[in-house]
Amino acid sequence: MLGVIGGSGVYQLEGLANAHWERVASPFGVPSDDILLGELGGQPMAFLPRHGRGHRIPPSGINYRANVDALKRVGVTDLLSLSAVGSLREE
Repeated sequence: MLGVIGGSGVYQLEGLANAHWERVASPFGVPSDDILLGELGGQPMAFLPRHGRGHRIPPSGINYRANVDALKRVGVTDLLSLSAVGSLREE
């Protein structure tokens, strides 16, 4: 199963069929958010917003081990992590 961790501004995956949010416990602590499970083109997928829905967790507060562990517990075997780059404005 493919897992996706979304960076800033990516809080869900559009187009997932049979989508539902599931809370997953981890011995490493609390993941950033519930995991969105569903199917895309018939393939099962899992999605976790890295900063939580609404960007409530700063980069220094993300429990990366809990996030990866929770995704593994729902069956993720391959992981894609998306991230954003900060502003390129000089000021």
